[in-house]
Amino acid sequence: MNLAVIVTRTLPGARDTAEALRSLGCTPILSPMLRIVETGFDPGLAEGIAHIVFTSANGVHAVAAAKVPSDVHVWCVGPSTAEAARVGGYTHVIEGDGNADDLARLIVASGIDGPLLHVANEAAAGNLVALLRAAGRDARFCAPYRTEAEESLSSEALTALLGASPVILLLHSAKAAGAVAAGSPDLSRAATVAISDAALAPLKGAAGRGEWVAARPNDTALMLAVASAAATLVG
Repeated sequence: MNLAVIVTRTLPGARDTAEALRSLGCTPILSPMLRIVETGFDPGLAEGIAHIVFTSANGVHAVAAAKVPSDVHVWCVGPSTAEAARVGGYTHVIEGDGNADDLARLIVASGIDGPLLHVANEAAAGNLVALLRAAGRDARFCAPYRTEAEESLSSEALTALLGASPVILLLHSAKAAGAVAAGSPDLSRAATVAISDAALAPLKGAAGRGEWVAARPNDTALMLAVASAAATLVG
């Protein structure tokens, strides 16, 4: 296929995405548009907590050194986050297959009554916990890290966008897409593939070669969307 795909996801997850793209025959160009800044996790926040909620693998990594009991029940937004939790030593991992709202509904439907701790970046505060509290659950939030936007795509990514060959810009989040948009790159020769409508929104209509959105907000569906886009772009 030999199609260049610009990966805007944060590290270290961007490397996993790059491997998945190589398995499709694509050539990944790493250009993370967000960087992780750890702000610290107080292990005392996990005292008495029966369930921890992770909506990204970055949350799992941010508490890795805190020695949270491995037998706590861990609720993960999707397969990638669940795999990070298992690698991290958690033994009771419940895997979702959607976004944070879908995970909240899954938790409520399970009948558990908490207490629950949602670990995520500071931008994620509020909605998931609000949904759980509205359903009568004892839910709390902590942000052991934040994300900061990069000013521009990498020089390699910008060069690819200016070439004659088609290129895909891969979007994992609305914040990353917003950071791309703020740099005003020339996307006339690019296609966008996004993990969700929300992730595409800051760049909707900006790509000259079309846009694709994953059928479900997870990495498996995202790779299927990449394959669909590639088939159109390179025939």
